[in-house]
Amino acid sequence: MQRDLFEEEHLLFRETVREFMTREVVPHHEQWEKDGIVPREVWKKAGELGMFGFSVPEEYGGSGISDFRFNAVIVEEIMRFGATGLGFGLHNDIMAPYMVDLTNDEQKQRWLPGFASGELITAIGMTEPGAGSDLQGIKTTAVRDGDHYIVNGQKTFITNGVNSDLVVVVTKTDPAAGARGTTLMVVERGMEGFSRGRNLEKIGMHAQDTAELFFENVRVPVANRLGEEEGQGFIQLMVNLPQERLSIAVAAVAAAEAVLETTIEYCKSRQAFGRNIGKFQNTRFVIAELSTEVEIARHYVDKCIRALNAKELTVVDAAKAKWWTTELQHKVIDRCLQLHGGYGYMVEYPVAKAWMDSRVQTIYGGTTEIMKEIIGRSFGF
Repeated sequence: MQRDLFEEEHLLFRETVREFMTREVVPHHEQWEKDGIVPREVWKKAGELGMFGFSVPEEYGGSGISDFRFNAVIVEEIMRFGATGLGFGLHNDIMAPYMVDLTNDEQKQRWLPGFASGELITAIGMTEPGAGSDLQGIKTTAVRDGDHYIVNGQKTFITNGVNSDLVVVVTKTDPAAGARGTTLMVVERGMEGFSRGRNLEKIGMHAQDTAELFFENVRVPVANRLGEEEGQGFIQLMVNLPQERLSIAVAAVAAAEAVLETTIEYCKSRQAFGRNIGKFQNTRFVIAELSTEVEIARHYVDKCIRALNAKELTVVDAAKAKWWTTELQHKVIDRCLQLHGGYGYMVEYPVAKAWMDSRVQTIYGGTTEIMKEIIGRSFGF
């Protein structure tokens, strides 16, 4: 079925992004995988092309456009090339609502120009060693001391953790108040007592810097709090999670499409028993099944993008998109790897890298189990 989500301006933007990926990313990504990090210069080059901060008002260097289709173009092109080291999706899709919608005028002046230019890289500190999907279980505290908060605690598995200049940290300002005691603080690079642990070794996404963050009596100005009052953090997180989960779903479908495309080409050329393996009925049936499921997922996700733009995307809709597409991504890539035979197990083949990179998709942003729980509760059980 013909895809009709994008208009001419999005197609032209896709050409710009694809050219950027071909020139600035693809030739270097293998080395970044070895280094475990993407150079900050790449962020600045992307910023010069207007790849960040679409919703940032023009007076702060952004486009002033609230159209998630531009975000989707970037995520899709990143996944097309398997360039999972780029933390652009986190910066654009997850962090932008916090930086644009929750900041006051003074904070906007300080942070948004750098956010849009790629000079200020962002991250969000939710997960802790003892708290992942259960955000109410976090232990990091922020105690008011005059014009500052004293922040103590630890975060882990933080994407852009090494490169980040601004980290939105989920803290407890009133541990006894439960969800109502959660407050978001922006911790900046260089603040005394703020340190980064090791760049964590992962199964996949080796070029993406994922780090531990430590806060030891960090004095964070009250002026760095997101929200006019304390205790608004949990609501702020819940409001923004649907867009985060949609971004993951966009990536999942794009990754599945990319791997399926390369696998079809492989099956046309790979010989076994005197003929292309695509001539075997089993191969055709597998490809037919995967192609059908991916296309169905694509149209559901596109509908979710439209709903988000119309401010109609619900928590349940996003949860459905997130769990289904990420589980489908696993299925597609695993079965495509099988069709590659022994070559699929070789890291030099894109399908092997995609297989490793995809494993985290059903975990971060809320596990599949949590997504099903959200959906199940919506029926009043």
